[in-house]
Amino acid sequence: MNLLQLGKFHPIRGGVEKVMLNLTEGLNERGHHCDMLCAAEGGKPYTVELDHGGRIFAVRSLAKIKATMISPAMILRLRKITRNYDIIHVHHPDPMAALALRLSGFRGPVILHWHADILRQRKLLRLVGPMLRWLVQRADCIVTTSPVYISSPWLTQAREKCVCVPIGIDEMPEPSAKLQELKQRFPDKKIIFAIGRLVSYKGFEFLIKSFVYLPENYVCIIGGTGPLKEQLSRLIDDNGLSDRVMLAGYIDDRDLSAYFCASSVFCLSSVERTEAFGVVQLEAMACATPIVATQIEGSGVPWVNADGVSGLNVPPRRPDLLADAILKITADPATRATYSQQARERFNSLFTKKLMIDHIIETYIKHISQTGL
Repeated sequence: MNLLQLGKFHPIRGGVEKVMLNLTEGLNERGHHCDMLCAAEGGKPYTVELDHGGRIFAVRSLAKIKATMISPAMILRLRKITRNYDIIHVHHPDPMAALALRLSGFRGPVILHWHADILRQRKLLRLVGPMLRWLVQRADCIVTTSPVYISSPWLTQAREKCVCVPIGIDEMPEPSAKLQELKQRFPDKKIIFAIGRLVSYKGFEFLIKSFVYLPENYVCIIGGTGPLKEQLSRLIDDNGLSDRVMLAGYIDDRDLSAYFCASSVFCLSSVERTEAFGVVQLEAMACATPIVATQIEGSGVPWVNADGVSGLNVPPRRPDLLADAILKITADPATRATYSQQARERFNSLFTKKLMIDHIIETYIKHISQTGL
């Protein structure tokens, strides 16, 4: 099969782009030629040759507006190369990719990967709504990352075409020397770890406030950068938590597994559906780290973290309940060990890169056979 992943931008920043790259690399490793067409975030075009075959075509972009790269070059490039592919796999949300597909003239099977609804950019949604309705109708199959999104209002009339393929990731690397450093820095402490952009929908303010309810031997490390750094720092100081809650800033990917393995619990405190899945939960599970997450209505987050299995889920914006869930998981070594084992088992059964690639290949083969290619 000759396949094309279409959408978003390069270099890889967020979850959607990571899924596209994992699919592109994984399919080439299985012997299916797959390329990736996206916008170059820096503006200038370039091509990346991948180790196992396939290429990333990062085409010229003019600007980034509302998380969308404006790239007329994507339209032109796609029109030129559509004849090279049996299937185009387009990733949403990305209005630029939808427009490029609409104008491409491609007549073969289209797989639509519905990662999330457009929520915050309401003016943009009014503008691109007709395009999205066309895309849903045009798609031969719609892949959702969790069963929750099959109930998206955008997919109401297309549920018979929907299939759930959970996001899968590679195994986490062995912990770096940072693991011993963290253990030495926090002896006899229970570390609660969180990571993400310091923005409002991540709900870090509620995680910080939860430490008012936790004993002195609990400490929190929050990794990531973003516009709320100063506001969160003031909140930490105002609550007298400067010796127990730390904003760690950027954490290198090579050290990430060390932070998970050093932690008693990973906490995803997000408060809005903008957090559609929470890939970082998979990284925690791969490291056998139990999770406390939030019950965000309409999001896949509480489905990923199965309540009572890989961890516990609590209502958003409730620091007292976050603290209570953390205490329940860490109540004794046996309880924490049970959640740890179950987290790893859930990862193995649902969220590996191998499983994701297996299911996607099955989807491709089905729709190629239906069209007689």
